[in-house]
Amino acid sequence: MNISPSEAEQALDVIQSMVKKTRRAVSTSGAYLFLIVWGTIWLIGFASSQFLADAVVGKIWAGLDILGAVLSAIIGIRMNRGVRSTSVSPLLGKRIGLFWLLLWVFCAAAIAVIWPPEPKQLAMIIILFVMTGWIAMGLLLSLMSASWGLAFTALALAAYFLLPDFFYIIMAILGGGGMIVLGLYIRSRW
Repeated sequence: MNISPSEAEQALDVIQSMVKKTRRAVSTSGAYLFLIVWGTIWLIGFASSQFLADAVVGKIWAGLDILGAVLSAIIGIRMNRGVRSTSVSPLLGKRIGLFWLLLWVFCAAAIAVIWPPEPKQLAMIIILFVMTGWIAMGLLLSLMSASWGLAFTALALAAYFLLPDFFYIIMAILGGGGMIVLGLYIRSRW
């Protein structure tokens, strides 16, 4: 089958139009809020891990994780109420929520298998599970998002293995701060 240059150009225009519409839908849906919320949690949590005693850090992370879960649920419920599309299965949001729930169950199981981990090992295991979920969602929804997840994973692994004394502060500034910047970028530029 031969396609003329003008037909190929029309097909590319349609694809680019769909990419723009998808990005705009993501940016106006509020999905960027998840990045801002969890970026803030990482920023505070990892900065605490770098500078405070382990006994205090565990309590800070527990509080931050509960706050993040509550805020994520609120954002997810709000987003679900705003979705009124016949082209997307109404079960998609529930399936995405179930995916993340199951991913956390598997993360908890992996942590139980390696228990007791060192604090940095625990952080790295959780980061790897979060990035696995992020990349999986990116493969389904936005390949660009998957590439960001791969970049964050590479950053985390490099910090863990090459700069272990600065791992937490790197994750706070570049990981958490990066998520915040990415959320703001998606909101303003997509």
